[in-house]
Amino acid sequence: MVVADPTGIVVQRNDAAQALLPAARPGARLADAVPRWLSAAHRSIRLPGPRAANEAADESGVPLSGVIAERRFEAHPSVRDDGTVAWWLVDDTDRQLAREALHMERERTAFLAKASSILLSSLNLGRCMDVTAQMAAENLADAALAIAPVRGRRLPVVTCLRGGTPSASQEAVDPDEVPGLGEALRGFPPVPSRWIDPSTAPEWMIPEGFGPIGAIVITPLPGHGVPAGALVLLRKEGSGAFTEQEEIFARLFAARSGAAMSAARLYAEQTEITEVLMRELLPPALHQISGVDFAGSYRPSADHERVGGDFYDVHPATVEGEPSLVTLGDVCGKGLEAAVLTGKIRNTLHALLPLADDHQRMLSLLNTALLSSHHTRFATLVLASAVREGNEVLVRLTSAGHPTPVIIRANGTVEAADTHGTLVGALPDVRSSTATVTLAPGESCVLYTDGITEARGGPLGDSQFGEERLKRALAGCVGMPAEGIVEHVQMLASQWLAGRRHDDMAVVAISAPRTHHLSAVNGHTRGRYTA
Repeated sequence: MVVADPTGIVVQRNDAAQALLPAARPGARLADAVPRWLSAAHRSIRLPGPRAANEAADESGVPLSGVIAERRFEAHPSVRDDGTVAWWLVDDTDRQLAREALHMERERTAFLAKASSILLSSLNLGRCMDVTAQMAAENLADAALAIAPVRGRRLPVVTCLRGGTPSASQEAVDPDEVPGLGEALRGFPPVPSRWIDPSTAPEWMIPEGFGPIGAIVITPLPGHGVPAGALVLLRKEGSGAFTEQEEIFARLFAARSGAAMSAARLYAEQTEITEVLMRELLPPALHQISGVDFAGSYRPSADHERVGGDFYDVHPATVEGEPSLVTLGDVCGKGLEAAVLTGKIRNTLHALLPLADDHQRMLSLLNTALLSSHHTRFATLVLASAVREGNEVLVRLTSAGHPTPVIIRANGTVEAADTHGTLVGALPDVRSSTATVTLAPGESCVLYTDGITEARGGPLGDSQFGEERLKRALAGCVGMPAEGIVEHVQMLASQWLAGRRHDDMAVVAISAPRTHHLSAVNGHTRGRYTA
C-alpha cells in the first residue's frame, strides 16, 4: 500500500510497498517514485469520498492496472477523510497469465473445430490439401505447404502464403534430401523445429517472394493407419522461432488435416475401384448389328445409383447369317447386392454363348449355376435370338418367368409373344416355351422388365402403369426406330411416376428397318433409315 496526498507527495507506505517501490519514501514525489500509469491514476482523482474516487478513476479512462518490476498489478484507490489516497496494489500477474492462456486455448479450440468442420466437409483430396495449406498459413505461420505422399516420381505439393491463395504443383524431388520431410511422409515423429536449419530448405519449398526463412516446422499428417502426408510451416526471418507449445498445436491441427486427407484419398481409391467395376456392370450401348436394329435403356431404382437388378445384353453372332442373342433379365431385389448377382448371370450367359441356339439348355445350365452358388436371390429372364432374313427379321423368344415380350405390327396392333416359363435360381428344374415371330420392315419386338408395368403413379399416385397402358403406348410407336421406342416408353413411365419411388426399369427394342442402308462396314455404326 502507498498513501499520497492530493498534491502527489508520498505520506506513507507499508513494508510490501517498500520492497516493491523502494523510491516511494515518505516525502518523495509520487510521480518520481512509481510508474507513470499509477501517478496518472492519482492525478485523475478529484472528487471527495471513496466511491467518487473510484468513479473518477474509472471514467477518466486512465488504466488502473500496469506493470511494476515485470509483474502486472491492479491498483485500487481508497480516499481517506483527510484527502489522502491509499493505493492498494494487488499482484495480478498469475491471474492475467491464466486469463490469457484460457483465451488462447479457447481461440485454438475454436480454430481446430472450424478446421475439422471445413476439412471433413469435402472428400476431394485436392480441396483438403488447399484448405490445410491456407488455414495453416493464416493461423500458424507466414506460409505453409501441404505435401502428399509421392506419386510415381513426383511429390504433390500445395503452397500458400498468408493472405494468398493455395497453389498446387508436382515436384520431381527426393523428400529425403530435406531434413525431417522424408521421415514425416513415412509417419515418423516430427523433428523439433529448433533442430532444423532453415538454410537447408530447398528452393521449391520457399514460396516466391517469401524472403529468408527464420524458422521451419515439418510435421506428419497422420492418416487412418497410413501416413497422409506432411505439413511444412515457414516463418520469415525476424518473426521469431516456433515455441514448443506452437509445435504441439501444429501437430493437433495436422492430426485433423491428416484424417481428412486420408479419408479423401480412401474415397478417391474406392471411387476409382467402383468406377472400374461399374463399367463392367453397366448395360452396353446398343447399335445396329447385321441389319437388325437394337436399342436399350436402363433406369436404376435410385438416381444416385448406376447399377441394380435389371440388365440386358446383345451378343452379336460370330458367324455371318447366324442370329444375335439378346438377354434381358430382372434379379430379385435392387441396389449393389442385386447388381453382384446380375454380373454373375451376365458372365454365365456369356460363357454359354456356344449354346445360344438352344434357349432351354442355356436356361437349365444357368439355373444349375445359380443354385450351386447358394444365392438366396432368383431372377426372371427372356432370351431373344434375332437374325435378318431378306427384308424381315426372324426372332425366337423364350421367357423364364419374365413379362411377356410384345410385338408392334405395321398396322398398329400390339400382340404378346406366346412364350412363358419358370424363373431361374429358385427351383431345381426350369421349364420354358419358345415362340418364333417374324418382323416385317418397320415392325418391332419390345422386351421390358416389370419395373415399367408396376410403376405406381398417375393422377392419384397409386395406380400401376400396367400392361394394357404399355400396349396402348406402343401402338403409337409404329414405324419408330428401336431407339425412339425405348426412349418413348421410359419417358411415359417417368411421367407416370412423377418423381415417386420406383423399381429398376429396363427396355430393349428389336426392329426390322423399313429401308436399310449400311453406313459402315460390319454394321458397327448406326445406319440411315428412310420411310
